[in-house]
Amino acid sequence: MEDFLTDVTQLTVGVLGGTGPQGKGLALRWARGGIRVVIGSRNAERAETAAAELNEQSGTDLVTGQDNAGCAAAADVVLVAVPWEGHAELLDALRDQLVGKIVIDCVNPLGFDKQGPFALPVEEGSAAQQAEKLLPESRVTAAFHHVSAVHLADLSIAEMETDVLVLGDDREATDLVRALADTVPGMRGIYGGRLRNAHQVEALTANLIAINRRYKAHAGVRITDV
Repeated sequence: MEDFLTDVTQLTVGVLGGTGPQGKGLALRWARGGIRVVIGSRNAERAETAAAELNEQSGTDLVTGQDNAGCAAAADVVLVAVPWEGHAELLDALRDQLVGKIVIDCVNPLGFDKQGPFALPVEEGSAAQQAEKLLPESRVTAAFHHVSAVHLADLSIAEMETDVLVLGDDREATDLVRALADTVPGMRGIYGGRLRNAHQVEALTANLIAINRRYKAHAGVRITDV
């Protein structure tokens, strides 16, 4: 198990929604940590452009770009960082490419009105549980919901100083995702429970957005006494 945990640099990580701020920021940090990354987008050319930018930023040649289907097929582990509105449709379309793979869902189903952000109801319970239902032959986990995209993109911030709650029902899968988090300096992966508990983790993002707006910050989460 220790070899499995420490060998994440041998993996290829796909990032669906890799041209968006969260996916692109995590891809940048993983490339800096020596991990091969495939950026996925509906438009392959857009993904290739983002990959070229990330290689320049990271000082590596570890990032490539493909359309979403190519990204899912090429990767060992796949991060889902797409807007909630397109979540179900995309995963349903990629079911075959994601068979047997660890899928990390970091989607936050949120709404916004005059009072600010709020959690949206999800029929399956959470975005991660929706992913689990749509991908019965994949190993679905939930993680990276509370990591600041602004801080990820700013390489002058050497250490992220944030914890990542990792949820899932597959111990080997959650351990690997925790190890992926640990490759980013200052970031720490913490097991956060079964996938059925993903709703409150996703919903907490609304609270963090409210905190950020009030205090003009990019707040994250720290777990004490662990």
